[in-house]
Order: sequence, then structure tokens, then C-alpha cells
Amino acid sequence: PTPLPTLIRKKRDGERLEDAEIRSFVRGVTEGTAQQGQIGAMLMAIRLRGMDAAETLALTQAMAGSGRTLAWPPAWHGLVVDKHSTGGVGDKVSLALAPALAACGCKVRGTRGWGGDRGVSPSPCAHPCPSQVPMISGRGLGHTGGTLDKLEAIPGFRVSQSPEEMRHILERVGCCIVGQSAELVPADRVLYGLRDVTATVDSLPLITASILSKKAAERLSALVLDVKFGEAALYPTQESARELAQSLVEVGTHLGIRTAALLTRMEQPLGRAVGNALEVLEALECLQGGGPPDLRHL
Repeated sequence: PTPLPTLIRKKRDGERLEDAEIRSFVRGVTEGTAQQGQIGAMLMAIRLRGMDAAETLALTQAMAGSGRTLAWPPAWHGLVVDKHSTGGVGDKVSLALAPALAACGCKVRGTRGWGGDRGVSPSPCAHPCPSQVPMISGRGLGHTGGTLDKLEAIPGFRVSQSPEEMRHILERVGCCIVGQSAELVPADRVLYGLRDVTATVDSLPLITASILSKKAAERLSALVLDVKFGEAALYPTQESARELAQSLVEVGTHLGIRTAALLTRMEQPLGRAVGNALEVLEALECLQGGGPPDLRHL
């Protein structure tokens, strides 16, 4: 493998990295042979110099391959779907949307709420759900809150699930929201945290690779992306958000995922509640047909 300082210097000087060099960097991140300073330097080099579409795709694939890839029953082919938001203040859409998607077309016998240590747990369907929603979510970045942080406001809620546990949850209730782990996209787990402390959160190729590596590991059939712009989002202008949306759709399509993106304005917090526990309560109101109109609309 090419020594990591050489790769950092190459990207620092504006050169493109070969696929094998990107895989070597991700392997060093995953195996712990890369020092935190080196990883931070590479993140900053990518933030300042960027990556072309081929580099971004290679980074996404290397990160997705850093851990296990989920496997689903043949009967689920074409039915494994997900949604991702680039984040904004008060954005708790995933908490309401995941169970809503799983419930589409299902005869649900009431709702038990958000239960125990098994993930998102509405009552089991009377017959198998038409779609499965396995969300691998993240924690807060910059000034935006994370879905996992919100869920952990529920006492005893466990966001770390093995692939086998994820499949059990999906078979039982049709959806789950979990975090990265040592098994699922471990490279992103490292890079995600370092981006937050190295001022590289808004790097377009790093955002693209972080989001889509998790979706590739989920073996999705289809993905909808909510790319936000405005004062309460990571990207302030519609033009910058559109550039990210195009990158996400292009790489997602190359990964074999039917991918679509919506640009949504976020000049102010979504809904009325900001704060992990309060946002969970507001998502529950939305699931029950109430809650703020802007949250229900989105």
C-alpha cells in the first residue's frame, strides 16, 4: 500500500486518488493503523481540494465494504426502501416516516409506541408488510441534531443492533433505526466523528460517501433524499444544496439504488420542538395524526 503521508500530500496538491489508494486509506481507518492526525489531514485535504465523481464513488464503495453487507430474503427484493435527510434544526421526520412507510398497506392493530430495546416498535402487522425500512442513521453534526441522539432520549432504547437483530426487527414490525457499528460501515463511524471536530462537515464528497456507504450496506432497492438548504441547514443556498443532491443521485444510481432527491427549504426549525426528548414526543404526535402542520407536510 502507498504510505498514508504520500496519499495526503497527493490530495493536498490537488491530484486525484486512484481507487486502490482510496481503499488503502479506508482500510487504515478501519484497521486503526492510520493515526487520527493523518485521518484529519486527509479529511481537510478532501474538503479543500474536493473529489471528482469517480473518486467519490470509490470512497463510498470502500466505506460500504469496510464491514458487513446486509442480506435480505429473496421475497424482499425490490421492497427494501429508505429515506435520508441532510439534517436541519428540529428535523425529526425519520422518527415518524420509518414506521409510516412500514405501515403502508398493512393492517396495523393499534400502536404500542416506541418500545424497549428492539428498535422502533409499533404493533406487528396482521400480514407481512409490503416494504421493509432499515435505516442506518447518524448522530448530530455541527448544529444539526442526530436521529440516534433523539432515540436515545427514550430510556433503555438501544440503537446498536447486529445484522441478525435488524432482520428480526424488520420481519416483526417492518422498520428499524440503528447506528453504525463495528460490523456495519465501521469506517464511517470513525470518519463521521472526526468530521465534526475538524471543520469538514460540509465537504460534498465526504457527505455523499457517508450517506450512501450506509445505504449501500443496507442493500436498498430505493432511496429518497431530503436535501435541505437555508439558515437552519448545513447548506445555506439552494445552489449548493442542488450540487449535493446531484452528487448523491449520481453516486446512488451507480451503486444500483433507485435514488431521488428533493430540495426543501429550512430557514427556521422544523415543527415547534427542538431538543432530543421533545422532538421524539412531537414525532409521536405526528404519528397520531397531530403535530405541527409543517412537519406533517414534509
